[in-house]
Parts: sequence; structure tokens; C-alpha cells
Amino acid sequence: MATLTRERLIETAIRLFGDNGVEATSLRTLTEAARTNIAAVNYHFGSKDGLLRAVIDQTMRPVNDERRHRLDALESAPEPPSVADLVRAFVEPGSELPESHGDNGPAVARFIGRLVTEPDPAVRQLFADQVDPVEGRYLTALGHALPGLDDDAVRFAYTSMLGLLSLHQSGAFTALDWPHRLSPRTGRTASADRERLITFITAGILTTRDRSNA
Repeated sequence: MATLTRERLIETAIRLFGDNGVEATSLRTLTEAARTNIAAVNYHFGSKDGLLRAVIDQTMRPVNDERRHRLDALESAPEPPSVADLVRAFVEPGSELPESHGDNGPAVARFIGRLVTEPDPAVRQLFADQVDPVEGRYLTALGHALPGLDDDAVRFAYTSMLGLLSLHQSGAFTALDWPHRLSPRTGRTASADRERLITFITAGILTTRDRSNA
């Protein structure tokens, strides 16, 4: 029963945090939706922050394990990784969240995408701290792949990549009906959108590098 309660709290937190945001979701609302009580949150996680850490760990662990594996492979290759290599290795595992978590995938992707834009900087910092062991390595690797850029420019490139990926994950624009679109929507595939995202991010970073070196 304790295990089931813990899992139910995590699944409910993924859904409500993703739909409404962390700060906008009270523990009372969350526990009522999970059919339990605040004491259960304190027992299993210690606090709301503890619950958030557990949710981040559960949702991001497969992503960061895959990112770590890909970066290890790139860094052990004879040639150092290029910007394009790093962008693909970082973006693909994150953009595959809806597929890798089955029926719960869209909710997980919304949750991860939402965290980066949370109004409370403490929530964003908590997320950053949880994923830093892997994502920090990508920031360092990106700096090595962009020797002509200073630290601020590299950081801008990295956070822009993270921001665009998070926006893609959140699905914020998926349901919008643009009034001035050029043609009616056609069926889009996740893999096609993923390739567009990788191409767009890579081109943006390389253009920034080329302009800085001009």
C-alpha cells in the first residue's frame, strides 16, 4: 500500500505540475487528486520540494542516462564532438520523452517543459541542480566545440537550446490554430519535428559562432 501511495503521488504530481505549474499546485490539491493526505507526502518525501525532486529524478533519469551514454561515446571517439553531434545527443533523448514513457509520455514531457519556465527561481534552480551532473558536461563540451566564443556566448547557446527543447516538450503551441498560417495543417510526425528542432538549434549556434569570429 505504501508503494502504491508513493507511485500515485508521483504520477499525480507529474500531471498537475505539468498542467498548472509547481507553485500553482498546492499540496492539498495534489493529495486530494491522489486520494491521500499531506501526511503521506511528508512520510514518503519529507516535503513538497522532496516530492518534486523525486518526480524530476524519475522522469529525467532515463533521459540523462541516455545523454550520458551518448556523450561518453562522442568523447571517446578519435575526433572531438562537433556542435551538431552535441545538439543531437542532447536533444534526441529529451524530445523522445512522449514516446519513452508510454501512455504517460505527454504528461511527462509537459512537466519537464514546464519546469524550465516556472516563475519561482527556486524551482528552476532545484531542477538545474538535479540534472547538472549530466547537463553540465554538455555545457563544457559545447564550450570546447566553440573555441571562438567566450563563456557568456557559450552559455547563451546552451540555454537557448535548452529553452527551445523545453518549449517543444511542453506542447505549448500544439493546439493553437494560427490565423495566418500558409496552408492547413498536415499530419506531422514526432521524428520530423525532432529533426527540424535539431537543425534549427544547430544552425543558430553555428551562426552565432561564425558572426563572433567574423
